[in-house]
Parts: sequence; structure tokens; C-alpha cells
Amino acid sequence: MTKVIALVDGSIYSRSVCDHAAWIAGRTGAAVELLHVLGRRETGSMPADLSGSIALGARTALLEELSAHDEQRAKLAQKRGRAILEDAKAVLEGAGAEQVTTRLRFGDIVETATEFEADADMVVIGKRGEAADFAKLHLGSNLERIARSSRKPIFVASRAFRPVERFLIAFDGGTSSLKAVDYVARSPLFAGLACRLLMVSAETEESRQRLDGAQALLKAGGYQVDAAILPGQPETVIAEAVEAEGIDLLVMGAYGHSRIRNLIIGSTTSEMIRACKVPVALFR
Repeated sequence: MTKVIALVDGSIYSRSVCDHAAWIAGRTGAAVELLHVLGRRETGSMPADLSGSIALGARTALLEELSAHDEQRAKLAQKRGRAILEDAKAVLEGAGAEQVTTRLRFGDIVETATEFEADADMVVIGKRGEAADFAKLHLGSNLERIARSSRKPIFVASRAFRPVERFLIAFDGGTSSLKAVDYVARSPLFAGLACRLLMVSAETEESRQRLDGAQALLKAGGYQVDAAILPGQPETVIAEAVEAEGIDLLVMGAYGHSRIRNLIIGSTTSEMIRACKVPVALFR
């Protein structure tokens, strides 16, 4: 791993994003690029309806005032963005990260993240952002958009960092979860950590063969793997296992490609991220 992109904003999750990015950098030697994106919400003004009975001179004066307001708002947003990046860099360097750069950009966060992830190995983002509804445990809209569009692994930071000693791979036998298993077996990020492999399914000859294959791949990578097949609803069973077994990190395949299917039955990925209080590493 050579570089990690860490997306930071003004939310309480930004500190956790920095802490997790520093942990990843410490285990892999990767450089960290901090990215803060200023969108329309931060820099745009309220739409103004200047039609009607307002006199021409008054409309001209109002347009000039709005223009000045927009310019001032943009300057303040940039100043705030730079402060966020400076604070984030200080956190990373304080945690021992040696290669830290910062980027401030205007635009759509998904398009910007897609551009910057091209030469990165992983993207780190908070579970929720500044605009998320904490009371209803809504995920940040940017997280879901980025996770669906990204082709790189996404590391979803939990609200607070804690040292990772034990991780669980949620395995369903599909392409994404096989990719996750292969990544774990080869990456120094997970080396030396305790590994739990869990498949939520009816136990059949096919499911057992798939689990055994994944377990063999992990053992070849040097892991002593605790593997099991359990019945039930994946989001419920896995969330309960994470809580009961003291799991520090969940690894799983990300969103499927069928958006229509997700609309009909909901997304297991979203439910898992929402239900688990630990960070989640997603693989497409």
C-alpha cells in the first residue's frame, strides 16, 4: 500500500478518520492525503427571486450585495477548510504518520473522491458527516454515494478509534467477499491480528465448500482462522457476533451492482454499517 485518501469535514467523525488513517499508515507505511471538499452547500447563496415589483435600481443593488455576500462566504469556507486540514494533519503527525499532505477542493465530493482515488489504495471516510441525522442513525449520504461509486477499498471509520486486535470477515461466497478475503490474506494491514470468518447461511455442502476455500486462503496467508456458518439474517447475526465477541473491525463485500434490487429489499451493506459500532472495511 502506497497511499491512503482520508476525507475530512467539520463533523465529530473527522478525528476518528484521522486516527484510523494513522493506524493504517503505521501498519502499511502508506502516505496519507487529507482531502476536504467544498460543495455548493458551503459556498452557495440562497436563491433570490428578483422578479415582481422591485425597482430596477433596487434589484441591481441587491444583486451586488448578494455577489459580495457570496464572495465573503466562499472566503470563509476556504478559511474553515484550511483550518480543518491543518488540524487533521496535526492529529496524523502526532500519531506518528510521516508522509501527510493536504488538499482543498471545490466541487462534488463523489467526483472529487473518484479523481483522487485513482492513484490511492484505500479511501477512509467517517460513517456520518456534518449533515447526518444522528438521532435516527442515518448514514452520511456522502458515504453511501462514495461507497457505491468507488473501485477502491473503503474504510468506514466509527465514531471513535480504538486499537484493532480482532477482526471479523462477513463472508457470503460472492465476488466481493472473496476479494475481501484475498486482500486480507495478502495485506500487511491485517497481519498479526486475530481473524474470525463468519458465513450467515443454511449449512449446505456448497456453503461449507465456499467457507473452507476462504479459510484455506487465509491460512495460507498465515492466519489462524476461527470459521463458522450460522443461520439467520446476516445483518442481525453479524452485528450480534461483533458485539458479543469483542470484534474491533468488520470486513465485508460492499454494495451490489443492482440499484433496483437494493431499492426493493434494502441494502445489507447499509444495515451492517448502521448496526455495527466498529469500523468497517468495504470491498467491491
